[in-house]
Amino acid sequence: MSYVTANNLTKCFGDNTVFEDIGFTIEQGEFVTLLGPSGCGKSTLLRSIAGLNSIDSGEIWVQGENITRHSPQKRGIGMVFQSYALFPNMTVEGNIAFGLKMKKLCGDEIKREVKRVIELVDLEGKEKHYPHQLSGGQRQRVALARALVVKPRILLLDEPLSALDAKIRKHLRQQIRDIQKEMNLTTIFVTHDQEEAMIMSDRIFLMNRGKIIQADTPEEIYLHPANEFVASFMGHYNLIESQLAKRLFNIDTQCTLAIRPESIYVKEQGRKYGQGISAPYGGTIIGHQLLGNVIRYQVRIAQCELEVDLLNRTSERLLTNGSQLELLFNLNEIQPVRA
Repeated sequence: MSYVTANNLTKCFGDNTVFEDIGFTIEQGEFVTLLGPSGCGKSTLLRSIAGLNSIDSGEIWVQGENITRHSPQKRGIGMVFQSYALFPNMTVEGNIAFGLKMKKLCGDEIKREVKRVIELVDLEGKEKHYPHQLSGGQRQRVALARALVVKPRILLLDEPLSALDAKIRKHLRQQIRDIQKEMNLTTIFVTHDQEEAMIMSDRIFLMNRGKIIQADTPEEIYLHPANEFVASFMGHYNLIESQLAKRLFNIDTQCTLAIRPESIYVKEQGRKYGQGISAPYGGTIIGHQLLGNVIRYQVRIAQCELEVDLLNRTSERLLTNGSQLELLFNLNEIQPVRA
């Protein structure tokens, strides 16, 4: 049996079904991300695993034990919330030690374990500080340390980085991943940020409307989306209807075709292109977005608007709105997707 197994989980709030008939398995030491748009059920599912929300039907097993009806305290699960949920009247040491005191550990053991996790999350020197004296990133590390110190069987993270600025967020997500690997800690992480999920996860459970639409490695989900929703949500795929696909690529299909923005090239004079590249198609630039090292152009071609990603090598090569260009498609990267 897998380390974590969920069978046929269903949760409703009145007439609203949040998720229905969800099942999955997670192996020990895996970092799994529940990813999806707001309202898809990912946070409710996480809270149900923690025991903070009851489920209407189904079972949750951890290490061969059915924990479906266990109280949160008896599940052996640590949870970190977006809002930190620290005790404002307790110091860093006091917040971290709280769970150990509830377990009635002796004073020396509590001090030893608190010191261990403070070092683990790089909070040395902050032991006597109160939450209001800490930055957002430091408060989140206190919350993480409080969850880790009790040595949980599973660590649950409910959008813990969403309130932090970009620089701190990048640092902390790497720190969380490093700690998780070092402890071989089975972790379930909730986010709506595709980049975060791609960077941190061993596997992604992509959810929509209370269902897990695709569960796979980040690479597989990005390169081989299961349907149109996955393609549009994960990779900014261009979706080309079957009739247009016939005209552009002479591909006879009843499915929508998907191609990523980086798999469409702007034809350059003198450059040689390999096998599997389409004939050139004329297009007109109607907009662009600067994404740092990438410029994402919106191009109108054959009554269709496509996104095309080019490396931002120099500002002198920026193509302006109204510019005419020729596009080449990597036919090997075009794939059918179901609705």
